[in-house]
Amino acid sequence: MARVLNNLLLFTIRLTLKIRVLGYWSLIYGYCALCTAVALLKLWWSIILRPSATFQWGIRETPPACLNDTSLGTHCYVRIKESGLRFHYVAAGERGKPLMLFLHGFPEFWFSWRHQLREFKSEFRVVAIDMRGYGESDLPSSTESYRFDYLVTDVKDIVEYLGYNRCHLVGHDWGGTIAWLFAIHYPEMVTKLIVLNCPHPSVFSDYALRHPSQLLKSSYFFFFQLSRFPELMLSINDFKALKGLFTSRSTGIGRKGRWLTAEDMEAYLYAFSQPGALTGALNYYRNVFSSLPLSQNDVMSPVLLLWSERDAFLEQEMAEACRVYIRNHFRLNIISGASHWLQQDQPDIVNTLIWTFLKEGEGRKTYRN
Repeated sequence: MARVLNNLLLFTIRLTLKIRVLGYWSLIYGYCALCTAVALLKLWWSIILRPSATFQWGIRETPPACLNDTSLGTHCYVRIKESGLRFHYVAAGERGKPLMLFLHGFPEFWFSWRHQLREFKSEFRVVAIDMRGYGESDLPSSTESYRFDYLVTDVKDIVEYLGYNRCHLVGHDWGGTIAWLFAIHYPEMVTKLIVLNCPHPSVFSDYALRHPSQLLKSSYFFFFQLSRFPELMLSINDFKALKGLFTSRSTGIGRKGRWLTAEDMEAYLYAFSQPGALTGALNYYRNVFSSLPLSQNDVMSPVLLLWSERDAFLEQEMAEACRVYIRNHFRLNIISGASHWLQQDQPDIVNTLIWTFLKEGEGRKTYRN
């Protein structure tokens, strides 16, 4: 009798697990279909309103002068032996000083850290990389090449190539996700972790599944699972959607922030108008659902989490929830009025908060600015 009950219990557990997995992927593909329908309506409406302009966009042939600004640092390249990939990075500050490594988000590249490169090069060796699939770094064609483990290994390889075994790691958005993961898997290589507008990956997955409002804000995750169509939607009307991410009222930098100049915007258009550039960036999303949940979660480094009050993509409640996974000092700063593009929107506030954390590095309170 006991054996029958055990078998029945085991069967029930397995069935429940299969139902949960089926429900999980049904949600993903169902939402993907819904987002596709919405995108098709937008495309149809654009064709009606601007039939001649909708499918016009151009590759920017010449980089704007701001990308070659010598005050930001020196453009360098490294080919990693293990992966065979070549990475581009911009570096400033004296070699031998503590390494401060910056990881950008989507849709950005090394240039998003320009204000921080200038600020911290006096006391650090500052390095802002183009992550794989972005900017002048190599763009692997396979979606599998953008798995979490490969992205984390890229950071390890670059730190070691630069001649360091530890760094102050700074990440925003997708760069924040990789920074969290790197700190989880290589705690001995992270002196201090600084994350901007990105929750711990486990916090994000748990929260999004329980809060439809966050799931709605993350709808682009599902849309980006499609092949080629998202690239088209980001390109039409000469990259109007891409520009809108930084400039629109709903998602862009606010009136009190530091707006992107026309030249800054051209820098982004130059980077993402290149052949294959959008596909490389979108491939990060095309692996995310198969990479969660995480098998490891604890972060052993001191952590500074900077969060924008006006983030259009992430709900603020996730910021405080990150505390659960941090086994060291944790400091959370919520910046009022700031958009998702925090280090560009409010560079002075961000730089001051980072300096404070680097100099002191302790505290468990939540501050508001």
